[in-house]
Amino acid sequence: MAKSAARPNTLASIPGNVVLVGAGKMGGALLDGWLGRKLPPKKIVVIEPKPSKAIKALARRGVRINPKTPVGKVAAMVIAVKPQTAPEALPVLASLAGSGTVVVSIMAGRTLGFLETHFDKAAVIRAMPNTPAAIGRGITVAVGNRRVTAAARKLAHNLLAATGAVEWVKDEALMDAVTAVSGSGPAYVFLLAEAMAQAGVAAGLPTALAERLARETVAGAGELLHRLDAPAATLRQNVTSPGGTTAAALDVLMSRDGIGPVMTKAVAAATRRGKELAG
Repeated sequence: MAKSAARPNTLASIPGNVVLVGAGKMGGALLDGWLGRKLPPKKIVVIEPKPSKAIKALARRGVRINPKTPVGKVAAMVIAVKPQTAPEALPVLASLAGSGTVVVSIMAGRTLGFLETHFDKAAVIRAMPNTPAAIGRGITVAVGNRRVTAAARKLAHNLLAATGAVEWVKDEALMDAVTAVSGSGPAYVFLLAEAMAQAGVAAGLPTALAERLARETVAGAGELLHRLDAPAATLRQNVTSPGGTTAAALDVLMSRDGIGPVMTKAVAAATRRGKELAG
């Protein structure tokens, strides 16, 4: 059964301005998503020391880039800078946030506790997106502090949903595992495509053909998984005929030393590293 298309939310009615701090790849993806969902350009303020040509061009549409004048009422502030720059950046940003501002951070490893030292009276949300956000197919997981009301959560959800699906957790401790699965996950999928292509070459295929077969197969299977409600295990079983070629390959991939145990170890390693980076 195919999934029905979700109706995109509109951001046109946000009661105030949205400040985006950091307009790199992820910040830029959010910005594109907001404009696509009808957030008025005049309500967007971008703080970015080195804006790209594409970001600068948005000034012609009304987006304010590094304004010299007061930004007005800030409904939401989305922080998308590198985590190592946070100690210098956040004290300055704190002066822009009012009592009703919703602060959303997508900085990896920076905890709610760290954010609250700078925004001690704000509704603060920590979020982890992933790189498919660049094409509107990302998934973000978010967790809020005790000051996040239903209205604050809805506002943050709508802003984050501009780049894809959004899930919420209550326990911040889960964010390291979230990072290991979905934050880092696109790299695992790219590695799968890379490994399939290399295996194809080893089996005798020309390199260009092997790479195209692997790329299109991974992309197509991913789209099938996206469109259908069936569990991944069911889709796998549907492709597998008893005693056939797929079954022969899966006997190797699902062995004791196969992809399942290896993936479990990989996600565990990423989770541990996330905890170490968070301190």
